[in-house]
Amino acid sequence: MRLELKNIYKSFGEKEVLKGVNFTAESGKAFGLLGRNGAGKTTTIRILMDVFPADSGEILVDGKPIDYEELDFGYLPEERGLYPKKLIIDQLVYFAELKGMGHKEAVKAVDYWLDKLDVSEYRNKRLDTLSKGNQQKIQFITALAHNPKIIILDEPFSGLDPVNAILLKDVVKEQIAEDKIVLFSSHQMSYIEEFCDNIAIINAGKVALCGDLHDIKRNYVRDRLVVQTTNPQPIQADFASACTVRENGSLLIQLNDPAEKQSVMKHLVESYDIDEVKVFEPSLNDIFVEYAGEQI
Repeated sequence: MRLELKNIYKSFGEKEVLKGVNFTAESGKAFGLLGRNGAGKTTTIRILMDVFPADSGEILVDGKPIDYEELDFGYLPEERGLYPKKLIIDQLVYFAELKGMGHKEAVKAVDYWLDKLDVSEYRNKRLDTLSKGNQQKIQFITALAHNPKIIILDEPFSGLDPVNAILLKDVVKEQIAEDKIVLFSSHQMSYIEEFCDNIAIINAGKVALCGDLHDIKRNYVRDRLVVQTTNPQPIQADFASACTVRENGSLLIQLNDPAEKQSVMKHLVESYDIDEVKVFEPSLNDIFVEYAGEQI
């Protein structure tokens, strides 16, 4: 399945929020939709889910206009929206039924996910009696119980302890392996790097960068080296202003020319006590700051 957003424009009054958003997501892969607060991510997601229409542009599935009667979405919002005073089983079944499931089918699906996410013991309890992490898992079930083909996860790991984060990560990987489209929106770049093959960075309503994350990284000029050493002082003295210390204590050496990297690496290994030397590759966080750091 191939999902395409083409030239999506949206204004609220005189404020133009989206200015021709384009990107493509494919089944069996995770797609990262990134941007600062106010960049247009939430508006894009709401248009994609048919909460309100775009002013212009189109959404296609396999080259045809999207049919919301045929295509199920699963959505985990950043701002959680369940009922704190209601029994968990009642509201989970209710949300599944809203997505078109029969009552018995909904109960069966909800019980499956309660067991899978290790929260079956809270089946007949009120939501507000659970910890924040377990409430997050209950909210997660509302996005998955009806077996949607497209899953949109907005800050899915927010507030989770490491054990619960691993559990939900495994579930997400299973959904991707089942050939679904999984769309992430998050400021936690490590999760985007772990899951997403492709990304789009939205800046002030426009797509500032879009494509395969690995290719994006490889296309950066390879004119810096990262050096790990327990004795940095001689290297710093040798390379002077071309050498800076990174936050993790490694050294970053700026080359005059990318063609120098092999000779400089050879010099470093032969001349100093080096634990590791490699070509610097920007992290997604570095890329995000570059493309979304200032409003365009």
